[in-house]
Amino acid sequence: MKIRWRQQEIVLVSAISALILADYLWGIHTTDISIMAKPFADNNVPFSLYRNLLIPQIGSGLLIYLSYLWIVLYTVPRLLFSRKAEGGTMKLSGSMSKGIIVMGGMAKKMIRDYAWVFIQIIVIILVDGTAFNIASYYIRQWQLDYPGFSIFFNKNEARSQMNIFALYFLVTVLLAVFALYLIVREFIIHRIERSGDKRPLYTIICNQVTLFVVAFVLAISLISYFNLVQGKHLFLTCFSTVLPVFLLYMSNTYWLFPEKKEKSFFHSPLRLLLSSLLCSLPFLIFLADKAQDFGLFFYYWLFQLFIVTPLTWILFQKRRDEILALTAAQKKAARSSADLQLLRSQINPHFLFNVLNTLYGTALQENADRTATGIQMLGDMMRFMLHENNLDFIDMNKEISYLRNYISLQKLRTQSSPNIIIEENISQQICNHRIAPMLLIPLIENAFKHGISLKEKSWIRIMLQCDETNINFETRNSVHPKQENDPEKERSGIGFKNVLERLKLIYGGRFQISFNKDEKEFFVRLSIQP
Repeated sequence: MKIRWRQQEIVLVSAISALILADYLWGIHTTDISIMAKPFADNNVPFSLYRNLLIPQIGSGLLIYLSYLWIVLYTVPRLLFSRKAEGGTMKLSGSMSKGIIVMGGMAKKMIRDYAWVFIQIIVIILVDGTAFNIASYYIRQWQLDYPGFSIFFNKNEARSQMNIFALYFLVTVLLAVFALYLIVREFIIHRIERSGDKRPLYTIICNQVTLFVVAFVLAISLISYFNLVQGKHLFLTCFSTVLPVFLLYMSNTYWLFPEKKEKSFFHSPLRLLLSSLLCSLPFLIFLADKAQDFGLFFYYWLFQLFIVTPLTWILFQKRRDEILALTAAQKKAARSSADLQLLRSQINPHFLFNVLNTLYGTALQENADRTATGIQMLGDMMRFMLHENNLDFIDMNKEISYLRNYISLQKLRTQSSPNIIIEENISQQICNHRIAPMLLIPLIENAFKHGISLKEKSWIRIMLQCDETNINFETRNSVHPKQENDPEKERSGIGFKNVLERLKLIYGGRFQISFNKDEKEFFVRLSIQP
């Protein structure tokens, strides 16, 4: 599901522009031309309906609309596309030197992009400001057609003068306000697009709010432009009655009712009272200008509580499955992607070949007992990856067995190097919890991947302990600079990123993770509340 704020905004602006044009043409059609020409005739200035009214006014409005379309359909999309492309380029840069080159190119491109935007803004200000000044002259020609006329404002001249800079300044202010709105809009859209598994829900809320704004503004505009309802209280009535109903619907549907979960409608009646009361306040603010209006507010509150609230409950019951299905689908898709990356990161041919070469060398040097043990451990690991990894959760003892087999194989591979120290403190006591399979192994694999050097002193320290509420895990490994011919040098460490994604998807706020790196050691500390 996509955020439709930009598209709905264009629809609203286009519809409002069409309404303004229709209202203007209708007014011209129903007005006597002699009335419009009277100021010109009184000042002995020739009058033309097209030159002095239609072309200047319709042209100015059309120019504003075209400037808006240029900004939202060309300037802003190109700028956003450029930023996203730069973000992708940063992710692709693997080494420090490449990163510096890429960043330098990005800086130059950013300067070019913003310079091009600045040029476009200057052109829009000049073109629109000049057009508005020309239009203003022809509309007010009866007032400005006299000897000694000047386009520059002169405060000492009693007769009307033009002030061309005022319209240029007006265009600049309008563009600044619109730019501020665009920044807020894109910031909100950016946050929604990066809200993780809550993105479908936030997208629905955003689309409903913007759709309501479009419908609300268009309805008021239609009523106002075509005088379908007389009276100055039209806008106050709409804001004081329609807006509170929408606020109560959104509040109940996306905040109050979801917290009830499977509970009945009458659960937490105090919240229902407060929600309907708070959402009714616009009625009191816009209409309560007399003492008796407080009585009307009380009746409106009862209307919100006993009619609107039950209706929103019915609508929520129909939409709840849809919202939950979208959220579940997002989680499932993200988790499937994470699981796929996990398998790719774990089935590492480089590691498997090292193990097999070690087992082959051991078989040549010794009896077959140790080789058989190593092959058995490797078989257990492969069996775990093929079977247990398909489950959502497994017992901790199975996860621990897999970790121990992996560590034992690594010890077997590195036992001929006295400078490599591998320490493990893995306890199965009180580990009666269940855990997502293969959640911890990427952290251990990263420790061996980055912490082992055959030329320098290296160490790996692994700790896993459980208590009644937590699973506590920690790895520490030595840090060594990568060699130029290291096949793993350009790899981005997908295992650690995968762990973070799976933790967020599976455990939400029930985990804590911290890590730190200095010149000698890197450590990761993880605590899970299963």
